[in-house]
Amino acid sequence: MGRQIFTCRTLILLTCICIFFTMVHGDLSYTVPEETKRQSVIGNVAKDLGLDVKRLSSRKARIETEDSTKRYCDINLSSGNLVVAEIMDREELCGSRIACILNYELVLENPLEVHRVSLQIEDINDNAPRFPNERIMFEISESAVKGKRFSLDEAHDSDIGQNAVQGYTLQRNDHFILSIHETAERGKYAELVLEKELDREEQNEINLILTANDGGTPQRSGTVLIHISVLDANDNTPVFSQPVYRVTLSENAPLGSGVVTVSATDADEGANGDVSYEFSRISDRAAKRFSIDKITGEIKVNGNIDFEEEKSYEMRVQAKDGPGLTSSAKIVIDVTDVNDNAPKIVLKSLNDPVPENAVIGTEVGIINVQDKDSGDNRKIRCSIQQNVPFKLNPSIKNYFSLTTTDALDREKEVDYNITITATDEGSPPLSSFMTIHLSVSDINDNPPVFEEQFYSAYVSENNKAGASICSVTARDPDWRQNGTVLYSLVSSEVNGIPVSSFLSVNGDTGVIHAVRSFDYEQFRSFKVQVVARDNGSPPLSSNTTVSVFISDENDNSPQILYPAPEGKTLMTEMVPKAALSGSLVSKVIAVDADSGQNAWLSYYIIKSTDPGLFTIGLRTGEIRAQRDITESDNMKQNLVISVKDNGQPPLSTTCSVYLLISDNLAEVPELKDMTYEENNSNLTSYLIIALVSVSTFFLTFIILILAVRFCHRRKPRLLFDGAVAIPSAYLPPNYAEVDGTGTLRSSYNYDAYLTTGSRTSDFKFVRSYNDNTLPASGTLKMCQDDPYVSSIINTDYDEVRISSISCK
Repeated sequence: MGRQIFTCRTLILLTCICIFFTMVHGDLSYTVPEETKRQSVIGNVAKDLGLDVKRLSSRKARIETEDSTKRYCDINLSSGNLVVAEIMDREELCGSRIACILNYELVLENPLEVHRVSLQIEDINDNAPRFPNERIMFEISESAVKGKRFSLDEAHDSDIGQNAVQGYTLQRNDHFILSIHETAERGKYAELVLEKELDREEQNEINLILTANDGGTPQRSGTVLIHISVLDANDNTPVFSQPVYRVTLSENAPLGSGVVTVSATDADEGANGDVSYEFSRISDRAAKRFSIDKITGEIKVNGNIDFEEEKSYEMRVQAKDGPGLTSSAKIVIDVTDVNDNAPKIVLKSLNDPVPENAVIGTEVGIINVQDKDSGDNRKIRCSIQQNVPFKLNPSIKNYFSLTTTDALDREKEVDYNITITATDEGSPPLSSFMTIHLSVSDINDNPPVFEEQFYSAYVSENNKAGASICSVTARDPDWRQNGTVLYSLVSSEVNGIPVSSFLSVNGDTGVIHAVRSFDYEQFRSFKVQVVARDNGSPPLSSNTTVSVFISDENDNSPQILYPAPEGKTLMTEMVPKAALSGSLVSKVIAVDADSGQNAWLSYYIIKSTDPGLFTIGLRTGEIRAQRDITESDNMKQNLVISVKDNGQPPLSTTCSVYLLISDNLAEVPELKDMTYEENNSNLTSYLIIALVSVSTFFLTFIILILAVRFCHRRKPRLLFDGAVAIPSAYLPPNYAEVDGTGTLRSSYNYDAYLTTGSRTSDFKFVRSYNDNTLPASGTLKMCQDDPYVSSIINTDYDEVRISSISCK
């Protein structure tokens, strides 16, 4: 009946404890027997919390320990079941504590949720009772009276409750019976009661078997041998100085340090008064950490004392005198905490890499800070260095969210090393560090940028098709495809022709190639736009302008505008017989389609009827009398003029100038005879060209020297100045340049005046040529205003021109 009452009380107590721990230890509470196999289902947390099982994986559901101890349970993400992860030994985890509860946290992210899960370990009868010693020794005086009691060693069972020691049985004998008692801690111990006096002469030693039984299923038991030596009387038991010894012990106490010294006295003398000490009841864990000196009673540290492992120890110490009388005292050792554990930083999750366009306040990671110490030693401060755009925001319990505090730019900073410092408030404080490497992922936020705002390319005309003329380069600081630059031309037209007919650009390198050969005389420059586009999504682009300048080459021979080419119209100039040295008698006008030095023209007389009579201006093309004309000079003069440009290599063109020395048109013979003579003379001129060239040069030089000296000695005379009348149809517009750099200046104008009669008519002069002549020593300057042609005469067959130039 008493046993049933005890069992009911135990069940009620366990129920109350379960209810209490369910209320205190969190949102969920489960009970699981110890030694349960792995992967056994404890309960369904998803159902109990009303969570969607399908979202457990996406929310990274996991079971975390509060103090980073071993995790004995886990969550099945596919079913939401809480399952056994490791086999649990209640005795190893909780020792002699009645309530064995493991606390865990169910952590879910996005959003962050933390639920406490309490796991109560239910004891099973997996340990048998055992006595501290293999045998119990008694020396009992034969004078012991009936009913004398002898305390027996208490059997210890690592199990608790009903599975702990519930009773003792004694081997049947003639002298002793067993009396069972319950301690204040609800433990059971037995006493040996003398039922029949001993007779040493009849029996001096008695051996009995004491059996301790637990109440588990199946029932387990342990035995010990009781050896009794019958002696003379010992009527005093040892007495402790105090029934309970309560001391404090700092954790990490060094091995061998004293904890407490117990003391018991015995009024007997001799061997009956000699007291020895030993543990009568001690847990396995405490037995590994403490030892007692049997003679002095000093309890010393024999193992590592860790507050985080066990906060207090309880044990009983027995004092036994020589004959075997005993008494016991309770020892309570409270372990005090020291700051011996640095905070531990645990990275729970990290979103790496983080995009550079993440808004301020984006959560990139979750950390948990743990400290096994207690009190102020457990209080933790977390900080982060100030030179990174991140901060720690306290969340639930010791959880912190790592968030951005500023806009990120991968082009400025590719990655960050974030150092987190956790410091407790112990004395002295302990700190720990963790460095988190976080990368920044690229987005296409930078368009390509050209190295130059404008590019200039110079290419010579007549270039080869496909030749590269320049290169454009654009940089994009973005990464990979976002920074890959492709080049293309903007669609446009040059003189009505698509630009793609002139240029092409390499999409990868930016090298611009000429699609065809250019002609400087067709156009001299043009502009195109090049687009640089990256390969991002969406792509970004920028433009630049490329100015292409075509440089001139000497690919055009000089073109003679006057006199007209042979085979069209025979043009003959009339030279008065009174023409003096230096008089302008005609002018060769030529142009060159090239520009620059390629259009600088030089004039040479390569053949002349009278080599010393006429000279031509090297740059002007003006044909002047080199000396005074005399009656002995041939009336018909034929000059072959070569016009050469200044290009490399130079190009040249020749023409013929026909002059008649006469004052009266009636004296002029048939012009066709002059032409006939000219054609016949061509054959002979080529045969003697070498001799004529040398002699002409020498004679011309001598004549010029003499003429100059002669002119200086004479009084100034009037010069005959002739200007050539050129039909406007002979002047192509592109030969006359506005800036004056072309071969034909726009300041020259020519007017034509016709005669009134046939080829035998006299010349009609607007004014006398003497009115506008210059002194022989003077210099013919270019007029600021337009010169004009004073007269021209046309005949039925040929044109004979006499002109004068005057400045207005």
